[in-house]
Amino acid sequence: MNGRTTQVFLASTLYGTATLAAAIDAGGFGTADRRILLTSNNAPVPEVSPGLADMPGFEALADRFDHVIDWNRTIEPYHPSSWSPRPEDVPLWERQLRALWDLGEDRVELVVESIQVSPAQALCQLFPGAAVEVYADGLMSYGPTRFKLEPQLGTRIRRVLHLDLVPGLEPLLLTEFGVPSELVPGETFLKVLAELSRRTPRPADVPEGSALLLGQYLSALELLTPEEEDALHVAMVRGAHALGHTDLVFKPHPSAPARFSRTVEQEAARLGARLHTLSEPVLAEVLYQQLRPALVVGCFSTGLLTAATLYGLPVARTGTGRLLDRVTPYQNSNRVPMTLVDALLPDLDDAQAVRGWSAPGPDRVRAELTGLLTAVGYAMQSQVLAARRADAEKYLAAHLDEHTWRYFKRRRLTALGLPGGIPAQLSFLPGNRTVRRAVRRIRRLRRAALGRTG
Repeated sequence: MNGRTTQVFLASTLYGTATLAAAIDAGGFGTADRRILLTSNNAPVPEVSPGLADMPGFEALADRFDHVIDWNRTIEPYHPSSWSPRPEDVPLWERQLRALWDLGEDRVELVVESIQVSPAQALCQLFPGAAVEVYADGLMSYGPTRFKLEPQLGTRIRRVLHLDLVPGLEPLLLTEFGVPSELVPGETFLKVLAELSRRTPRPADVPEGSALLLGQYLSALELLTPEEEDALHVAMVRGAHALGHTDLVFKPHPSAPARFSRTVEQEAARLGARLHTLSEPVLAEVLYQQLRPALVVGCFSTGLLTAATLYGLPVARTGTGRLLDRVTPYQNSNRVPMTLVDALLPDLDDAQAVRGWSAPGPDRVRAELTGLLTAVGYAMQSQVLAARRADAEKYLAAHLDEHTWRYFKRRRLTALGLPGGIPAQLSFLPGNRTVRRAVRRIRRLRRAALGRTG
């Protein structure tokens, strides 16, 4: 080694890149001889989806790095989300990348997102001697590591960097390896976003103080059908209008089909509201800076928490209850963002709650959410968080009630032998054919009786 250090930062979103820029500005990465930003377009069809470098304002962030390199081009024709090197090819790939990126004998440090999957895992495999740091691009870092990592990788990770989106709550990500979490200063992040906002054209003819509706394209994640997602967007329009907002801004997901926007526009027109649909991909946080919305509405977008915590904007959620009930398997990594948004933010249909809501302080969060998050995290990944079993049992034994049951499934608790599950001596009942037939008959009789009385 020649004593030089090169830091390689992997990013796939503008939000993640802004987080990295804020951490660099705050001195979170010390000194390095060279910094490379490795951009990855993880869209299902990246050839027709705008890449990170094409996003408005990207240049405002890129100047923190000495070089910007396209990971998609580096590994083409493979897709970043599905490709990883064969073990026997790793030495060849490392030599190739060192030559291609002019690394020579530099000591390499990797800073990646989503360590559980490629492209982050692939990059870590290609540089087996590199120290690794992980940064959070959203709310998923509060949840457990999605898969059991190989110890050779887990023990290389030095820290998890994250924004304090839920003050008082500690992330569960990588705690099984004792990896500490570290905050990216919120005030530095806001300065980066202000710089990004100045470099991004303001949406034309959109009045300040509009209600902002955040689309997520959940049907692409198979969490909703396209028709159900249409209905979710319509519910956002109706709910915001019912709260007195007549100027609405719809921010569709960059990959969402145009018909989602048409459905929203039709509903707004029916209600007599003025709707502005944003055609350019832009960060929600940039819109917070430029428009100062009177209300931000979404399902379980990270943008809801940045609006509430970092900008102090009024927020409301919709659709989380239904998704919590139906998302499968229980281990689905979206469960933690859904749980946090559902537990923290007011329901759009509850006007009094929306108007009277304020963000809970850190002490209240620690008291009310730490136990819930631990129990949900353990139920999701009991092997990864084996050391948290006693904490999960304690929470479930004391706090399962009409409200908290929405975050758990009896079948899952039964499988793990946790409080709230079916006792072992009755565990045969869910799978008993005679019992299932009797239950179906009772349900039919009940529906028939309701039909007669109705």
